[in-house]
Amino acid sequence: MTTVHTSNATPAMGARARRERYSGVQIALHWLIAAGIVALLALGFYMVGLPKGLPVKATLLNLHKSLGLTVFLLVLVRIAALAAFNRPPLPPMRAWQRAAARITQGLLYVAMIAMPLAGYLGSSFNRFGTRFWGIPLPKWGWDDPHLRELFFGIHEVAAYVLIALIVLHVAGALKHQWIDRDNLLARMLP
Repeated sequence: MTTVHTSNATPAMGARARRERYSGVQIALHWLIAAGIVALLALGFYMVGLPKGLPVKATLLNLHKSLGLTVFLLVLVRIAALAAFNRPPLPPMRAWQRAAARITQGLLYVAMIAMPLAGYLGSSFNRFGTRFWGIPLPKWGWDDPHLRELFFGIHEVAAYVLIALIVLHVAGALKHQWIDRDNLLARMLP
């Protein structure tokens, strides 16, 4: 005996579900950027512990710079995608939660822009400069150890701020998924 299942879904329900999710482009960019940031943080913390002059350190440093600029460009594309595609509405929640979500997301974008810019500027104030996947980029400075350290200090602080914001972002998403059970996470899953 065969059982036939019919769907009670209407075209309006399908449209509503699409409005409550991010676009495929936004989802892909979110996860590419997330993977890139995790890789950059791991690589960054690993390579700074290596002794100076080690040949592999220069290779890892160039990889870090290229990957960092790639993620930076993806962040810029993501910002453009946010402007082009509407965000899905947040589920019902308290005003402070809505504000916390918006502030955390805004600060994530600030950190994702400030961190690579500070790293690039720090590299501009040394004699090596920056290569983007082997292509030399313009230097915006001269060999200046004080400015180099200033920008690399900003880069390092931004890394810790970014880690804290990522922890808040993930904790908030998991709280909504497992405690509030409002299926917020489904908006960003492929």
